[in-house]
Amino acid sequence: MNRSRLGGIALITVTSLLWGTTGTAATFAPGAGPLAIGAAALGIGGLLQALIALPALRAAGPALRRHAPLVGFGALAVAVYPLAFYSSMHWAGVTIGSVVSLASAPLASGVLERWLDGRALSRRWMLAAGLGVFGSAILCVSKTDGPASSGAPTVVGILLGLVAGLTYATYSWTVHRLMSRNVSRAASMGAVFGAGGVLLMPVLVLTGAPLVASSQAFLVAGYVALVPMFLGYLLFGFGLSLVPSSTATTVTLTEPAVATLLAVLVVGERLTALGWTGLTIIAAVLAILVLAPASTGVTPRPGAKAMTDQRAHALPGERA
Repeated sequence: MNRSRLGGIALITVTSLLWGTTGTAATFAPGAGPLAIGAAALGIGGLLQALIALPALRAAGPALRRHAPLVGFGALAVAVYPLAFYSSMHWAGVTIGSVVSLASAPLASGVLERWLDGRALSRRWMLAAGLGVFGSAILCVSKTDGPASSGAPTVVGILLGLVAGLTYATYSWTVHRLMSRNVSRAASMGAVFGAGGVLLMPVLVLTGAPLVASSQAFLVAGYVALVPMFLGYLLFGFGLSLVPSSTATTVTLTEPAVATLLAVLVVGERLTALGWTGLTIIAAVLAILVLAPASTGVTPRPGAKAMTDQRAHALPGERA
């Protein structure tokens, strides 16, 4: 385990701790809908990412224009993610929504790296991802006896969680891909999240009135935008510069564990023995990732060029 990889895992673990507070924080603004919370959280957070990255964005302007389709692809994923994520928690409950969203992300990320980058994922990573999904599923099952977990709302929430997981994996892969093409970390994060934030502004304008209706709701929106989203994604960007997106999304399986603990400690929910088992398995995932390489290297799929030929894997209309 080299220091840079260990540092990347540490940074993304801290990010997960911050992200895990969002569901509990949202319960303190019950009058604000999930679209308003999501648009404020990543919309404002994304624009702040772009603001602090302005010098890097200017310097990387020519490279970003060459990769405009890739930036747009990531920005669209950034815009969809918080709307799906917070809506998932709204319909299925904080625990189930966050578990489904985060547990599906590593698998989606692994597929993206395997088929778009030709990266052969290591057996240990697959073990970690499998255990993480299993632990998250146990955690989810342990909470399915509550009123928010029955009937059609839960099904809707699970489907939205799968959308959130896919879009989370997509923008993580996009940012990492830009960095691999010699676009700086700050410029990659600023471009993708800034553009995503712009896309979220109309949603915030249309749905955000309840966020300014009371000081408590305003403080919740400010906290979610500045701490988990702005600071969290700042640390996430540093982490992505040190580890592959598949590893990053697997480490963030700690987020639903944090969300569940906060629901127990702050909201007053109860966790069964099965739920504690799920948390223990998720903790074991981190240990495996600290010791395991994310991949065995780049092995192109039959008939495809290696990732070093960047044009072969460019998005439609993108110039390498």
